[in-house]
Amino acid sequence: MCGITQTQERIEQTIARRREQAFVRSGYRALVMRVLVLALAFWLVWSYGFCLSQAHGQGMFPALKDGDLCVIYRMAIRNLMGEKLAAGDMVAYRSDGKRMYGRVAALAGDVLNITEGGSVTVNGVSQGGEIMFPTYARGNFSFPMTIPEGCIYVLGDHRTDTVDSRDLGPVPLENVDGKVITILRRRGL
Repeated sequence: MCGITQTQERIEQTIARRREQAFVRSGYRALVMRVLVLALAFWLVWSYGFCLSQAHGQGMFPALKDGDLCVIYRMAIRNLMGEKLAAGDMVAYRSDGKRMYGRVAALAGDVLNITEGGSVTVNGVSQGGEIMFPTYARGNFSFPMTIPEGCIYVLGDHRTDTVDSRDLGPVPLENVDGKVITILRRRGL
């Protein structure tokens, strides 16, 4: 009788140990699945919603310096959410395969004028603001200019040392990556 009780007790211990091991394994599986779901969500947000990019050059000085990191809110998500660009937004756009940065000066349908004296007007309203550098017309474009549908006109903040719409013409919206929402200074990293 004593042998049967010990055998039965060992069997119950083995069953209890196996149940505990199965419970631990199921906990690990659940943890791995949660980590995978979170990694997928993070990847989707940073692939389609936002991106991180390093600025090159001084075209947006002093707002953006060479080497600064920019968090960009992508246009595809902005359009999906029904948000529109506004004059004064800093945007990242592509020209000849390079990512460039500029400030939206005029939107589709706006009448932009850059005078020989260096003043910028949009729809007859002066756009001086906090720009420290004079703005002169250049390139093969004549002013006043009506910005075509599906385009924006972009100017760099460092107006005397930048490539912008004065050189490239109005930027098609499909070339705009998105709006710069945060700048991480390189010296702060």
